[in-house]
Amino acid sequence: MSLVTSKQMLLDAQKGGYAVGAFNVENMEMLKAVVAAAEELQAPVMLQTTPSTVRYGTLETFKAMAAAEAEKATVPVCLHLDHGSSYELVLNALRAGYTSVMFDGSHADFEENIRLTKQAADAAKACGIPVEGELGKVGGKEDDLDVEEDTNTDPNQAKEFVERTGITSLAVAIGTAHGFYANKPVLDKERITQVKKLVSIPLVLHGASGLSDEDVRECVQRGMCKVNFATELRVVYTDAGKKLLLEDPDLFDPKKLGVAGMEAVKEFVKGRMLVCGCDHKAR
Repeated sequence: MSLVTSKQMLLDAQKGGYAVGAFNVENMEMLKAVVAAAEELQAPVMLQTTPSTVRYGTLETFKAMAAAEAEKATVPVCLHLDHGSSYELVLNALRAGYTSVMFDGSHADFEENIRLTKQAADAAKACGIPVEGELGKVGGKEDDLDVEEDTNTDPNQAKEFVERTGITSLAVAIGTAHGFYANKPVLDKERITQVKKLVSIPLVLHGASGLSDEDVRECVQRGMCKVNFATELRVVYTDAGKKLLLEDPDLFDPKKLGVAGMEAVKEFVKGRMLVCGCDHKAR
C-alpha cells in the first residue's frame, strides 16, 4: 500500500491501549529491515529520519525508498521527520512527501516553543499531514540535540500547549534520555497519567533505547501511543557487521554486510514491537 500518515495509526493505538513502534533508519538496509519486521508481525510502523540523517541521504532519497517498500507492504507504513529542527526543514519534508513531521521547539522557552510549533503545525495542517510537538526536555544526546538536564513536562502547560499549537501528538518528557543510559533512569511514570488526564491527543515517548521492557510496557499502559527507538538500532546494525568481519576478515562484499545488518535489525525491531503491543494491529 502507499505511505500513510501517522494520524489514524496513533488514534488506533490510543484507543487500543498499545503503542506504535517508531524506528529511526539511517540507510536502505535499516529501512527495509524495519518494514520486513512489521510485515512479519502484521504491525503498523513508523520510519523516522533525523536532521543529520537527511543531510546524509536527503529527504527525497529516504522518501523514495520508504515509498517503494510501503508499496510492497500489506501493513501501514508512515514516514516521519524526527526532531525537525527548523520551520524550513519541516516545509522541505512536506514538499518531499513525508507523511508525518515533528517540530522540536523544546529548546526554546514556553511561549517561543508555542509560536514556532504552531507555525509548523499550521503549514502541515494545510497539507493534511499530522504534526508532533515536544514540551519539556528529554536529556542526553541524539543527532544534533544535546541536553544536559531533564526538565519533565508540566501537565497544565501541556494542555495549553496542545490547545494553542494545534499539534496532533505530543512528546512528553518523563526523565528519559537520548542515547544509552550511564545509570538506571529514574522515570516519572505518574507524569504520563497526569498529562493524559488533561490532553486528548496521543502521547509520545522519546529516549526508549536502553529502557527495560517493563518500563516501556508500563509507559504504554499509562498512555504512550508512540515509542521512539534510535540508538539501539544503530548499535545492532553496526555490531552485526563487526561480527561478520571478525569471522571473515577478507570479506569485501558490502551486500553481505548489509544482509547481516538487516537480519539483526529485523529481529531487534520485532522484539520491540512485541513490547509495544502493536503486533497484529495492522489495519
